[in-house]
Amino acid sequence: MVITSLPPERTVRAAPWHQRLIPAGRADHTGPDWVDFAIAAACFAAFTVPVLITGNGIGSRTAITLFGLAAVLPLVVRRRWPVAVAIAVAVVLCAAALAGVRFTPWVSNTGPAFAVAVLTLADRRSRRESLLVTGLGLVAIAITAQFGLSWHPDQDQDFVQLFIAIPAWLAGDALRTRREYRRDIAVQQQLRAVDSERRIRAEERLRVSRDVHDLISHTLSMVAVRAGVARLLLDEQPDEARRALSAIEDASRSGLTELRQVLAQLREPGQREEPGEPGLTEINGLVDDLRQSVAIVDYRVIGQPRDYPALLETTAYRIVQEALTNIVKHSRATHAELEIRHTPTELTITVTDDGPAAPPTGNASTGSGLGLIGMRERVSLFGGHFDSGPRPQGGFAVTATFPVDNDPHA
Repeated sequence: MVITSLPPERTVRAAPWHQRLIPAGRADHTGPDWVDFAIAAACFAAFTVPVLITGNGIGSRTAITLFGLAAVLPLVVRRRWPVAVAIAVAVVLCAAALAGVRFTPWVSNTGPAFAVAVLTLADRRSRRESLLVTGLGLVAIAITAQFGLSWHPDQDQDFVQLFIAIPAWLAGDALRTRREYRRDIAVQQQLRAVDSERRIRAEERLRVSRDVHDLISHTLSMVAVRAGVARLLLDEQPDEARRALSAIEDASRSGLTELRQVLAQLREPGQREEPGEPGLTEINGLVDDLRQSVAIVDYRVIGQPRDYPALLETTAYRIVQEALTNIVKHSRATHAELEIRHTPTELTITVTDDGPAAPPTGNASTGSGLGLIGMRERVSLFGGHFDSGPRPQGGFAVTATFPVDNDPHA
């Protein structure tokens, strides 16, 4: 035994915190656009420009302008680098407190810049990461406010940024949670669609395999029986032998045509359509084929045929085909009967023969039972009833009953 050593599984580690401030691999390439520029311009126009006009700020006009621009300009790239933007706005607020510059009309430079940065951070990054960055920013602002109060006792300082950051973070986290929920729903719907398609394809393969089994079994059985007839009559009745060989040719061509139609169902969508599958009207051909193999075949239709769904008609055809094929392959019957009964609520198919009640033990011609299992599965797909077995008076009987819906397109 040869044991191959596999390389250890590689563990994906997160990049260090300082490399994620402006992450190239995780950057959100949405923006900046006119909305980002509009938000930054609105914050500057609403909270710094009035100070410059009225002169109510603290510090030189140049310092007020520079600090006001420094606080809002990072908002332009807030969606692309939310962590870096939140840190940059916090740094500007800390620097203004230490420098004693008030670039908004209120204490501690109260304004929307930090709230917008925190909201975007909570919306664009994980809850843990946004809480960590927001908490560090608030701690830094609180500490520098204390130093600013000591260095500039003529100026007031407060911790109003905390009450601005909390609702902003909650709003951003709610937006992120809602977006992730919608994304998870979309992924689940996609997975369900894939599973549904896979299940449909599996059921289609099973149905096609049953069709192939019925078709091949029927065609080869007819060919085998007629070839035996041709061999026995070749010397004494050459005309009958030629007719049997001609029937073999017709059966082979018909079988190949039906096989191509069945296998065409496995092709991808969008390809050329093939002729429709056989239905109840094609049962006459099956009966004609069987009449050349056994002595007598009685075929009768009771009731008025309806406009059945195409799949139901094909299923009925395949069951008749399999039942008649079993008569040729496994029975020494000289008489067979086929009855199709139409009622307002049911479609019933009955196939009987007068062969031996039970096949001889060890007979090589006895089947594996897969044909009967396939017929039972076909009927169960429509919620019908299937019964098969020897008859008390001799022979074998197959009965399939399909419930009929009042809607022909159901």
